[in-house]
Amino acid sequence: MKVIATSIPDVKIVEASVFGDDRGFFMETWNQRKFDEDVAGEKTLFVQDNHSKSQKGTLRGLHYQSENTQGKLVRVVSGEVYDVVVDIRRVSPTYGQWFGTYLSSENKRQLWVPKGFAHGFYVTSDTAEFVYKCTDYYNSGAEVSIKWDDEILNIQWPIVQSEKLSLSERDQNGIKFDGVEYV
Repeated sequence: MKVIATSIPDVKIVEASVFGDDRGFFMETWNQRKFDEDVAGEKTLFVQDNHSKSQKGTLRGLHYQSENTQGKLVRVVSGEVYDVVVDIRRVSPTYGQWFGTYLSSENKRQLWVPKGFAHGFYVTSDTAEFVYKCTDYYNSGAEVSIKWDDEILNIQWPIVQSEKLSLSERDQNGIKFDGVEYV
């Protein structure tokens, strides 16, 4: 397993060792000891796995939970997305900064999104299947969506102007970043 630092120190890209031959490949996608030591730097307990499938042009996010805050280890098992995280920890030196990277079934990269970050992704392939491990349970009553195109954040999404952007109603009505109340 290779851990790659990002522009936000707590956010990490994880590259699994992939062993392949003419039959296919094998890779270890999760190892508690390696993750705790090399990625999170602390004991991490995942309690829920999620799997979504989305069409090209779908943008999901930017989401976080105000209660039952979640760390997430995310990856794409089919297709490609542009994945974005935003630091919403007011006491952090990287507060308000964002990081984006491509995750795909081809590059097999995973992204560690610690607690205190809003998360979202944009589907760049025809379809994409996205899986993630969460450190706390989903709480629909505590979910918050930040406006994906917030002017303060100025996220550089790789949206092609000729493509139809697909957003949920919740994401269309996301709050402005200056309205975020995460400590």
